[in-house]
Amino acid sequence: ADWTNRDPLLGYANGLIEKNYVKPENGALDLLLAARNNLTRPYFLILDEMNLSHVERYFADFLSAIESEEKIALHPGSEEWDNVPSRIQLSNNLFIIGTVNIDETTYMFSPKVLDRAHVIEFRVSAEEIKNFLTQRKEIDVNAANHLGVKMAQNFIKFASGIPPKRIGHEINQNLLTFFDELKKCGAEFGYRSAGEIIRFCDIVRSVEPSWSIDKIVDAAIMQKLLPKLHGSRRKLDSPLHILGRLCLIDPDVVDSIFTSADANNLLGKAKYPLSFEKIWRMYRGIVDNGFASYADV
Repeated sequence: ADWTNRDPLLGYANGLIEKNYVKPENGALDLLLAARNNLTRPYFLILDEMNLSHVERYFADFLSAIESEEKIALHPGSEEWDNVPSRIQLSNNLFIIGTVNIDETTYMFSPKVLDRAHVIEFRVSAEEIKNFLTQRKEIDVNAANHLGVKMAQNFIKFASGIPPKRIGHEINQNLLTFFDELKKCGAEFGYRSAGEIIRFCDIVRSVEPSWSIDKIVDAAIMQKLLPKLHGSRRKLDSPLHILGRLCLIDPDVVDSIFTSADANNLLGKAKYPLSFEKIWRMYRGIVDNGFASYADV
C-alpha cells in the first residue's frame, strides 16, 4: 500500500555510491532481465492486490512502455551497473497479471490502465459454493506443477505477433454496431480497444475453435467495453440501455428485463448472456444506489 513510485518494481540508482544500482528485493527487475535474456520461454510478473496503491503511480513507466514500445530508463550510465543495463525493453515473452479486490481500502483503475488491460471477473456460483461446503478437502498446490508446460510455446507464438487465423468480417460488423450505438451517448471506444478486441477474438478462435462468434464477442465485451463504465444514474442510464439492447436477441424486451428483480429470466433471451447479466447488475446498481461501476456489482 505504500508504493508511490516505480522503485518497488524497478529499483533505483544509488545516489551515494557511484555506479551502484539497488534492485527491489521482490525480484521483479530480475524477472524482467531474465525475460529479456531468454526469449524462447514465457515469464509472468504477478502483482497480487495491485490496487492497494494507485496503479498509475508505480506502474506509469510500464504503461508508457506498453504504449510506445520504447525502453524504460533505469540509470544514466552507458554501461551496466551491477549487471543492470541503463535501459530495458519489455519483451514480448513477459506477461503481467494483477489480482484485484474492490473495497474501501483499494483504488479504482483509470481509463489509461483499463485501455491496456483485459479485465477478467471471477464469480462463485451457487453450485460451486455448495460443492465446496459439502466436499471439502485439503488443497494440494503441487498438483498443478508443470501442467502448463505445453502452453509455453503458444504464449510465445501469440505474443510475438504471429497472426492467428483471421475471423475479421463478422467481428468487425459487431464492433461497428457497438461503436455506432455507443457514440450516440459519448461512450464509444477508441482505436486501441478496437485493435485489442480484434486480436483477442483471433487468438481465442485459434485456442478454442469450438467457441462460436457470439461467445467470443461476449467475452470481449466483458473484458474491454464494460470495465470502463462507472458513474451516476444520469451518466450510465443511456449507455446501459444501449448495451443491453445490443446484447439481447430481441432488443425491445430490455426494459422489462431491466425492471425484473431476478436475473434468471435472462436464460435464452440474450445473445451475449455473460455481458448482459453484468449490464443487468450494473443497472440494478444505479437504480438502487444511484451509482454503479463494473467492479462494484
